[in-house]
Amino acid sequence: MQTSLAPEFADTAKGKEAEAIIRKCVHCGFCNATCPTYQLLGDELDGPRGRIYLMKQLLEGEPANDQMTLHLDRCLTCRACETTCPSGVEYGKLLAIGRSILHLANHRSLVDQLRRIVVAKVVGNARIFDLLLSFGKVVRSILPASLKSSVTASITPANARSIPEWPKPSHKRTMVALAGCVQGSLSPMTNLAAAVVLDKLGITLIEVAGAGCCGAMDLHTTNENRAKKLAKALIDKWWPYLAQGIEGFVMTASGCGVTILEYPHLFQDEPNYREKAKAISGKTVDLCEVIDKEMDKETDKEVAAAFRVPDTAQKVAFHSPCTLQHGQKITGRVEKILQRVGYQLCKVEDSHLCCGSAGTYSIFQPEISSQLRTAKLRALYNDNPNIVCTANVGCQVHLNMNDHARVKHWVELLL
Repeated sequence: MQTSLAPEFADTAKGKEAEAIIRKCVHCGFCNATCPTYQLLGDELDGPRGRIYLMKQLLEGEPANDQMTLHLDRCLTCRACETTCPSGVEYGKLLAIGRSILHLANHRSLVDQLRRIVVAKVVGNARIFDLLLSFGKVVRSILPASLKSSVTASITPANARSIPEWPKPSHKRTMVALAGCVQGSLSPMTNLAAAVVLDKLGITLIEVAGAGCCGAMDLHTTNENRAKKLAKALIDKWWPYLAQGIEGFVMTASGCGVTILEYPHLFQDEPNYREKAKAISGKTVDLCEVIDKEMDKETDKEVAAAFRVPDTAQKVAFHSPCTLQHGQKITGRVEKILQRVGYQLCKVEDSHLCCGSAGTYSIFQPEISSQLRTAKLRALYNDNPNIVCTANVGCQVHLNMNDHARVKHWVELLL
């Protein structure tokens, strides 16, 4: 797609990057076929191709307007279009640039700006979030329906089996998990389950106190400066562990994983952190990659002995988060692990489509998000599974906001 950058963007790194991305687009429209918002709304401007046109207009000097803000805000950043695109258009990077231009144009209302700041600070701060969540649980009976369902979704149901303790360090191989900003409150079993499973595979899993947020929430709300500040703090916390010979950084939330994997791009213009970002990113892996690789070293008999499914007739439906399948390009790994330990996998129609969580999307676009959740749950439960699981805390809580859904992180199924 031909474009002519406005003078204010022509000599900037972001302008040149955006132009290169736009030039790859050949108008084919394959992206619209897998775009959740285009499928739902049927508006060309609510598909990737239409949004690329809007961002092209911005870069060519057209002033920011309500139409641009509306349609770019409606994008889930699920990146299903990237998986589909035959030309390799890096839509996610282009969208980040387009949204940053809108942000700098100060086109949003003061109320909208304040909402975004508050949401990012609350969700990105584990202490504040945990405090508010605890208060919400106490008063949930008098909360509005939408807030009540959010609080209820965060309450982990009692496990039929006893909850294990975090294994004591006993292996030479050590990996680091990110506690994250909300996962400890919303899905406290996830990292614990990961530690128990990896311990069986000969790996000690630890968390680094005070590591904090990866910056994803601020990137979702277009506050790149604060996102970088949080990312730098995380890098500084983790950096000494590389010198100590840590094997890697294990992501149990795919949303955090894709953010950290893209740190090199985030810090490409900052010499002081560019190489550190590359080193951290290069050692970052999703939990399913680690477990799949380790299980491949064992025989099926050894795997079955270590991870025995209580009922081999149990059917499992796996929701693959967009950040896993489209962001990190990881597909089939979780399903392979679950089948190997004895679960039956259900077929999930339209598994490439987003559930509507998408970071802070469910907060700022509740109607579209709710419709996507309904469609996703219909697909997940269509084959009558006994268990539904996912690989990202945001998707897990979002899907659990439906009264009939009880979604777990997939690693809990290995306990």
